[in-house]
Amino acid sequence: MPPMTPAGEARFKLNKPERMVGLAATNDSFATSCDPLGFPRERFNQAIESRGGMWFEPVPDRMIILMQYQRVWREVWMDGRELPKDVDAKGYPDSRWYGYSIGHWDGDYTFVIDTTGLDERPWLDDAGHVKSKNAHIQERYTRLDQYTLQLIATVDDPKFYTKPWQFLKANYYWTKTQDFQEVFCVPSEATQYRETLVLPAGTGDEAAK
Repeated sequence: MPPMTPAGEARFKLNKPERMVGLAATNDSFATSCDPLGFPRERFNQAIESRGGMWFEPVPDRMIILMQYQRVWREVWMDGRELPKDVDAKGYPDSRWYGYSIGHWDGDYTFVIDTTGLDERPWLDDAGHVKSKNAHIQERYTRLDQYTLQLIATVDDPKFYTKPWQFLKANYYWTKTQDFQEVFCVPSEATQYRETLVLPAGTGDEAAK
């Protein structure tokens, strides 16, 4: 990860990831209220944290990506349209949790997805790094062999980072009898857990003193 810009540093300092302050003190909206992970954090979660299943399904004019974790799906347009040049401004569409995505094939074995127009509320990753609404994120999925799909994802976000950088490199493995089990962050269960266990236990600050 390259150095952040002053704007990126200022925004990053406001975030309190669970791994640093504990669940009782975090302001991660996914951990506290089950807000969507957003993009590209869900890519990191699917590959590293939860390692959930993923399914690519071609339909007319687009590719649908279905994810096991949180049972969400992404729409990748393949009809030649362009990405929006801006969002949340007059004459432009609203930003989205998972952005706007277009895709194309680079040869026979690499599927490329470009995404922008991202809602800035979800963090970039579990550590609380930030992204702007106009960040450009590219995913390159390459089939290495019959059973292995490699992803390389890069981030280009001049507002918050000093240069483009590789966000993630991970391999996904095909399972013949893949079963998409239900894996949800349920708001009512998260609230009950925090109220009955996490908050009464405190942040640990008193013990540290």
